[in-house]
Amino acid sequence: MRYGAGLLWPTAVGAFPWTTFLINTVGCALIGVLLVVIADLAAPHRLLRPFLGTGVLGGFTTFSTYAVDVRRLVDDGRTAVALAYLAGTLVAALAAVWAAAAVTRRCLRGRPAR
Repeated sequence: MRYGAGLLWPTAVGAFPWTTFLINTVGCALIGVLLVVIADLAAPHRLLRPFLGTGVLGGFTTFSTYAVDVRRLVDDGRTAVALAYLAGTLVAALAAVWAAAAVTRRCLRGRPAR
């Protein structure tokens, strides 16, 4: 899915890499949902969280591409854009995890635990 998004919405040279930014933000939101569901609802197998969190969602997010994008922007002389992307991605990713976890907890409040 990540690869397909990159093909559908490629980033022009020197431009802000919106596709990677959005993929990482959405992936972090999904991690927030996953962690709440696993921690609050279920008695999951001990390998479920690393499989889904690190494996599936870690494969969906693309923080290696994030690092390459920052380097390319710097190499293209777009240091201000690189710094905005560097900081903006971290802020957006952390905010996405927090917001998704908070919304998921609110939605699940009152449901019986498994």
